[in-house]
Amino acid sequence: MTKYIFVTGGVVSSIGKGIAAASLAAILESRGLKVTILKLDPYINVDPGTISPFQHGEVFVTEDGAETDLDLGHYERFISIKMKKTNNFTTGQIYESVIRKERKGEYLGKTVQVIPHITNEIQEYIINGVNASTNNDEDKIDIAIVEIGGTVGDIESLPFLEAARQMSLKLGKENSVFVHLTLVPWISTAGELKTKPTQHSVQKLREIGIYPNAILCRADRKIPEEEKFKISMFSNVPVNAVISMCDTDSIYKIPSMLHKQGLDSIILKIMKLETKLANLSVWDNLVHNLENYKYCINIGIVGKYIDSKESYKSLIEALSHAGIHTSSKINIKYIDAEEIENNGCQCLKNLDGILVPGGFGQRGVEGKILSIKYARENNIPFLGICLGMQLAIVEFARNVLGLKEANSTEFDANTKYPIVLLLSEWVETNGTVQLRDETSDIGGTMRKGAQKVAIKPGTKAFDIYGKEVNERHRHRFEVNKNFLHDLEANGLLVSSKTNLDLPEIIEIPNHYWFIGVQFHPEFTSTPRSGHPLFSSYINAAIKYNVQKAHYENS
Repeated sequence: MTKYIFVTGGVVSSIGKGIAAASLAAILESRGLKVTILKLDPYINVDPGTISPFQHGEVFVTEDGAETDLDLGHYERFISIKMKKTNNFTTGQIYESVIRKERKGEYLGKTVQVIPHITNEIQEYIINGVNASTNNDEDKIDIAIVEIGGTVGDIESLPFLEAARQMSLKLGKENSVFVHLTLVPWISTAGELKTKPTQHSVQKLREIGIYPNAILCRADRKIPEEEKFKISMFSNVPVNAVISMCDTDSIYKIPSMLHKQGLDSIILKIMKLETKLANLSVWDNLVHNLENYKYCINIGIVGKYIDSKESYKSLIEALSHAGIHTSSKINIKYIDAEEIENNGCQCLKNLDGILVPGGFGQRGVEGKILSIKYARENNIPFLGICLGMQLAIVEFARNVLGLKEANSTEFDANTKYPIVLLLSEWVETNGTVQLRDETSDIGGTMRKGAQKVAIKPGTKAFDIYGKEVNERHRHRFEVNKNFLHDLEANGLLVSSKTNLDLPEIIEIPNHYWFIGVQFHPEFTSTPRSGHPLFSSYINAAIKYNVQKAHYENS
């Protein structure tokens, strides 16, 4: 039987339940257990795909093409199992499923209610998600960690908490554990940590009928023993199960932090599971490499969601992973594309690499194009991801081919030179692409999930990936292949194409390092192995930095 760990949060949201769940999973996996993680989101949206990055942060895309919560990215970076659509579901999906069943008459005329119908549906989704985590029926999951989004006391999360309570009752004490993460704030005027919010949070949890087996205390400093005893006494949790989860400069230190305080041993003892000892050497080595580097590299991310770093979470982590595997510290400079539109490219000086990430909407596009032009003309290592690749081709068409009005139909529906356009806008006749008179629903044209594509030998992309690439996509627009002949005749190399002859990877051969990719490589980067594309990019930035320093000192 699969055993379950339910992770809940209290006091405030966004205090790191996802990191805590992923770190615990990493420890358990190191003990030889098969672990998966599910995220239950209490919002009514069916998925986060239509939510603004400023509100919700990054949309993480799974191999099977699901748009999910960014915490699934943390899960994949910490454990070996790949996440699927079934690892993340929302209130919207639950109610949609229940209403669909009611319309089909599956409830046999009963009044459909939150209890038992909604809570039963939640439990069914949890079980189905766990069962779908492996493709082999004999390779069962030992422990499933279920992270319940939101904060205890919120109306939105109550059905999820009630479903977890019911499920734990059915499973029995040896098969279900509750871990509660709370904030223990430091009040500077009082000069002390305050435990009262944690006490109230646990009290609220117990009112629901959930009694936590361990409490993780998030704070800006280590929790002293006196405060631990106080939390233990008022929360009815053993003092050794009150775990300090203090701020740290790297999330990859957290598995060792939790293990040293015995969190995994406490849980396994309750579950009566005997395993091998935890081996966290891989995490200790990663932290050592992070802190012992040879080079300091400055990478500029030119984007439109700069005020919300969560919007680029996987990208930031992928650059960090590349730093680990190239003995370098990556200093990221976040540059608002609109600043470049208003003030020029002065802010791009002193960078060792320029990166233009994906995004939607017109705001900041011209600033991104200017930054790409600056990187191309000044021979600075450049990486364009998704929209970044499309804009690199638009920039090349404008400034190398001389098609000054070149654009994407996403930003100019009447452009004279539609370099990039929606798939549904295309009509292909005898190999020639033409625009339709009307566009269809843009949601229906989005390309999502992992797709395998061949790479042309003799290219930089081939040196990085080998003969094929298998990466994840999330985009609606594609490059118009009508222009590919002229683009390639003028020095742009398409090193990989889809089965529809659409550019998957582009590069400029006579440039220091200039690559654009239609996919999102950041979604498959992990701290343990890094990612070949990001490692190649950072190695180029290192060489550029060393060469620049040598030139300046000579």
